[in-house]
Amino acid sequence: MATAPAAAIIVRGVGKSYGDVRALDGVDLDVAAGTVLGLLGPNGAGKTTLVRVLTTLLKPDTGTASVLGLDVVRDAARLRGQIGLAGQYAAIDENLTGLENLTMVGRLCGESRQAAKRRGTELLGRFDLVEAADRVAKTYSGGMRRRLDLAAALVANPPVLFLDEPTIGLDPRSRLQLWETIEGLVADGTTVLLTTQYLDEADRLASRIAVIDHGKMLAEGTSDELKDRVGGERLEVHLDSADQAAAAVEALRPLGDERPVTSGAVVELGVRQRSGVIADAVGRLVAAGVGVEDISLRRPTLDDVFLALTGHAAAEPAEDDRP
Repeated sequence: MATAPAAAIIVRGVGKSYGDVRALDGVDLDVAAGTVLGLLGPNGAGKTTLVRVLTTLLKPDTGTASVLGLDVVRDAARLRGQIGLAGQYAAIDENLTGLENLTMVGRLCGESRQAAKRRGTELLGRFDLVEAADRVAKTYSGGMRRRLDLAAALVANPPVLFLDEPTIGLDPRSRLQLWETIEGLVADGTTVLLTTQYLDEADRLASRIAVIDHGKMLAEGTSDELKDRVGGERLEVHLDSADQAAAAVEALRPLGDERPVTSGAVVELGVRQRSGVIADAVGRLVAAGVGVEDISLRRPTLDDVFLALTGHAAAEPAEDDRP
């Protein structure tokens, strides 16, 4: 019987406050070695604060946390040499070239100039930045800067990597490129803690997903496990007119254990059984005089999970984590 991989990151009862604001409230979390843990939540949920605690940039007020067996407070100096961090904004020197940026990071990590330059050249190739190696970073596009920032986080080849909303603000092509890069890192054995407010990003990259909101961990599991918490299939009905939504709700109510929810001309309901439900729903709507434009069954998404757990959308505007 295969044994589960050891936990590379362990968090127990971690709390952090800024004045009266409770940014983290008794957080517990495990991240298995060689996997991606997606920390999912809106702006202000506490994601960045937790990353700062785990990367030794902040001391927790309560609780304990360790990475690779090193305590984030007692062993902070040793731990910094074992982790990489890429934040929401590229932390690079815009007046240096791409290669100079990576060489500088290598030198700060104690490498000789020759070794640092060799490692920088290797990473530029890995991140498709060879042609821009001798250009100053301020001429890079947003996607190029983000890739250079991620390359800088990998100069010391850390076994654990923290990515704090790495694709925020990127165009779809750059996001896809970064996703593929992260998948390659994990395939090579890197452990990744990824914070995101993008549900599709968590669904694609994360081995397990933890949902956080207002500093509290609400749920944790695989994408399928979290979706199962919402229930089975979802019936989605697009009406001819939003004016008929109330009549549709009453007609469809017997098909599920919950009250149907509406959004304009769309009515949605978790159904008890899949077989024959579409025909049953159409019959009930026709009998109620409700016009139907489209009707379908779909599996719950992470959007449904987040809405069910928090009562609001994952990308709902909110105050960012306090500095």
